[in-house]
Amino acid sequence: MLIRCGYELKFDCPVPTPMLAQLSIHPSRNRDLQTPHRILAEPDIPMYDYVDTFGNTCTRLVTPSGTLTLSADFVVHDPGTTDRYAPEAQQVAVEDLPDGVLMFLLGSRYCEVDRLTETAWSLFGHTKPGWPRVQAIVDFVHDHITFGYEHARATKTAWDGFQERRGVCRDFAHLAITFCRCMNVPARYATGYLGDIGVPVSDAPMDFSAWFEVYLGGEWYTFDARHNRPRIGRVLMARGRDATDTALTTSFGTSWLSGFQVTCEEVDSVAAISAAA
Repeated sequence: MLIRCGYELKFDCPVPTPMLAQLSIHPSRNRDLQTPHRILAEPDIPMYDYVDTFGNTCTRLVTPSGTLTLSADFVVHDPGTTDRYAPEAQQVAVEDLPDGVLMFLLGSRYCEVDRLTETAWSLFGHTKPGWPRVQAIVDFVHDHITFGYEHARATKTAWDGFQERRGVCRDFAHLAITFCRCMNVPARYATGYLGDIGVPVSDAPMDFSAWFEVYLGGEWYTFDARHNRPRIGRVLMARGRDATDTALTTSFGTSWLSGFQVTCEEVDSVAAISAAA
């Protein structure tokens, strides 16, 4: 299947402002591109990319004073399969984890393992380790938090989400990640495109989405505490410890997001390529 993805983001800046953007798809999806993936800027400004510690493509730029528009429009091939289901996947003992995976057991900016460990063990200590335990965590978070865009807050942590019981997709992911780490299951944050493919179309405006991945049986598996069902057509943009490592944009100065549009939809092959060209 083919998926058309893209966005148009507008920023207002009173003075030239350095910015870091993670608006490209993850390099692991580059081979799936059917049309070029380019970040366009209006007005045209210099930009350059580098790959960070987590393997994400990051773009550096300096916004001019006034309004800057960043956009992209591309088509990516997707196998059309749902998230992998592996109920027999086993939890790996901490002492046997690869060195590079250990960081995903530690607390991070939005995932306060120390504050939620006692709660996690009281809730999930009786569950079977491995996939069943992770699914129990996902079920709990899905039922515990009520979704609503009006509940979004840039400073909200997993602890806040647990206490307030309201949030957006990143809050679902942060709380589930934290509970997994409390139970010694490595978990990392993921963000990208997730259109209404294979599910009823939502009336809400399209947005980027957040989910998470856990390390079981020597592999990483996708889980989604907000939707709590296997989905089709995830297009990964970035991974990290939490939303700190995967922020769409980080401004080193004052800037305001004044426009936000995201596209993610299944399309016909000929129409898709001509539309995104």
